[in-house]
Amino acid sequence: MSLLPPARTRLTDIAEQAGVSTATVSRVLNGKHGVSSHTRQAVLAALDVLGYERPDRLHSRPAGLVGLVVPELSNPVFPAFAQVIETMLSDRGYTPLLCTQSPGGTTEDQYVEMLLEHGVDGIVFVSGLHADTSASTERYQRLRSRGIPLVLVNGYAEGVDAPTVSTDDAAAMEQAVRHLTSLGHRSIGLAVGPTRFVPVRRKIDAFSELLRRQGVAEPEQHIVSTLFTVEGGQSAALELIESGHTAVICGSDLMALGAVRAARSRGLQVPDDLSVVGFDDSPLIAFTDPPLTTIRQPVAAMGHAAVAALVAEIRSTPVSRAELLFQPELVVRGSTGAAPAGALVLPGPGAAAV
Repeated sequence: MSLLPPARTRLTDIAEQAGVSTATVSRVLNGKHGVSSHTRQAVLAALDVLGYERPDRLHSRPAGLVGLVVPELSNPVFPAFAQVIETMLSDRGYTPLLCTQSPGGTTEDQYVEMLLEHGVDGIVFVSGLHADTSASTERYQRLRSRGIPLVLVNGYAEGVDAPTVSTDDAAAMEQAVRHLTSLGHRSIGLAVGPTRFVPVRRKIDAFSELLRRQGVAEPEQHIVSTLFTVEGGQSAALELIESGHTAVICGSDLMALGAVRAARSRGLQVPDDLSVVGFDDSPLIAFTDPPLTTIRQPVAAMGHAAVAALVAEIRSTPVSRAELLFQPELVVRGSTGAAPAGALVLPGPGAAAV
């Protein structure tokens, strides 16, 4: 790696790479104020990409270590959360320690022990055991008793003394059902993950209530619980297709891709024969075939709120324990369309009239 010479051409290269002016590059390199954290990060990234060594003045002293515990990274929404939270922590001078889980690998509790050994100032948990209603919350209570600040993302845990940031799952279901109903669908099913998880339970409750309002006596007949995987989505969608549903709302984008695969395995076209709605708006989902209609989690806003709450906790500034719910956004693309002609199904065993 080469030291950065003061040549004007080098500033121009960095400015072009970062998409900013040479004056902005100069302000960042000289440690001047008046540059946003986003712009500063873009300039530093340009330095790294072009192979220049950062000036000593840009190496700020870390404020401390913060643990970030996320599930496996095969679901693109979790790397998205990790990237936002890590960037926000770095902007505030903290060094994030990313802990990712995988089946048969290091457990959440084992990661926590490792983080405590490193003397972390706080921990952010994304969709961890706090979201699993079958898991004890005692582990979090022990952390709080030791004075470790915590923030929980997507999974409210009753009795845990920590700020919680979540997507409004009820609003998500209402948006999805309203969209499909407007397209003429009267036979809508829900494919979700294991019911022990708080976000899944909330989706099921909201979806069921929407069906009851439309006179469906047994909404549970229109819900399939499986795994948060492509294969899980395919299995659930096959069951819903066979029972006459013309539209499927999925608990994740990966499940939605499985639903598309299920439709094609039955010789059906998406969206001509089956409409599919995902959840998350994961990176690259807009480029699937067809581009996926989905419910977008406000990952950036949620990540910012989680970091702001954690930093406040670390600095002993009181933060509300009331769950902070963020509004999702329906993103309409090519996987949803008008209900097939003659597909109207009356309420009852089979498909849900909504």
